[in-house]
Amino acid sequence: MTPAARLQAVIEILDALKGTAMPADRFVRDFFRARRYAGSKDRAAIADLVFAIARRRALLAWRMKGEDPRRLVIGSLVLEGLSAGDIAALFDGAQYAPALLNLAERDAIASPPLGEPPRHVMGEYPPFLEPELQRAFGSDLLPEMQALQARASVDLRANTLKTTRDGLAAALRAAGFAVEPTPFSPWGLRLAPGEAPAGLSASPLFASGAFEFQDEAAQIAALLCAARPGMRVLDYAAGAGGKSLALAAAMQDKGKIVAHDIDSGRVAMLGPRAARAGITIIEAAAPSGSFDVVLLDSPCTGTGTWRRQPEQRWRLAPERLGELVRVQDRLLAEAASWVAPAGRLVYATCSLLACENEDRIAAFLGRRGEFEVLSAAQLWRDETGRDLPPGMERFFRASPRSTGTDGFFTAILERKPWRMLASHPKKTVIPASNQKA
Repeated sequence: MTPAARLQAVIEILDALKGTAMPADRFVRDFFRARRYAGSKDRAAIADLVFAIARRRALLAWRMKGEDPRRLVIGSLVLEGLSAGDIAALFDGAQYAPALLNLAERDAIASPPLGEPPRHVMGEYPPFLEPELQRAFGSDLLPEMQALQARASVDLRANTLKTTRDGLAAALRAAGFAVEPTPFSPWGLRLAPGEAPAGLSASPLFASGAFEFQDEAAQIAALLCAARPGMRVLDYAAGAGGKSLALAAAMQDKGKIVAHDIDSGRVAMLGPRAARAGITIIEAAAPSGSFDVVLLDSPCTGTGTWRRQPEQRWRLAPERLGELVRVQDRLLAEAASWVAPAGRLVYATCSLLACENEDRIAAFLGRRGEFEVLSAAQLWRDETGRDLPPGMERFFRASPRSTGTDGFFTAILERKPWRMLASHPKKTVIPASNQKA
């Protein structure tokens, strides 16, 4: 493909993305499956530009005084330093090339806006989120948002049922992959910047179940569940089961994990993953009975994953945020009903917003007085004996700038049996791990 044809493909992808909720990476993959003529270098270049534009969309729209796909692509060329003549040569209307520049586009190229971009433009976030982001970060708002514009790292979790972190690192290095231990999770390895992860998913080590792809913040959240061999654990919004797999390894494949999700298609992926990992204690089913640990990794805005899915920041609307808050309250109430006396409810999101995190915990505690917050910092010390990661206090709050991970929030709540007994003095308290499955 010519450089101009690549630009036209980017314009078509950006235009089509406006009409779908599909993640951009999946959409781009399907786009190329229908266009086999595009070579590997063409596909890589087109995908890179699509994601670069998604990461800088606010700035490009501000610079070009419009956000239609053509202007965004033109703006990316302006920021690369191409002259008006160079851009016109690419937008020449030839076969497979973008149509000729119109007068408004030429004017926008020639006349940059006056003054500095607004803060939401420099931070690349929807303006309506500014009050919530201000609550979360205060004076650090802009540097935190700018950290979200970088590419995310590729993190791996060693499957301790089959190997150790050091053993996995040695095997990966022998296979030609540059990895280093993650700074906080004792299970994690991080691929060196610029290292292509594609070969990893096709490697014999992955096929053997020696590791899973999992961001370090998610590994930390799994550690904070403090799941032990023999426990009964419920992963209440399990998705594809990444945290269920981590919990099963921590439990040495002893006990029981029930993985539940309303999306049967996603949770169906867990079976083959568990088999590959050598895990036998996970059951994808509706919950019954009570559990020592209930993990609710709740649906959320995903603001903490914007490095991986930059297009999602432009799809978020106030109405969707309000809807998610209501879902989170409902799921917390449902998840709490499965927690055994003296059991724990672990609430997690990949959101940076207090309205999805601290506010939801405060509202829940106002309704359910038998639950108490446990200190994430103390639990981390007890479980790992390692130094505290940044953001590990009463709750765990991670962000790309503070921890080098995805943005993440975790709260650990314990159901106090004496508070339950005060309300129900004749009830016998039986830990879930001593009940029949």
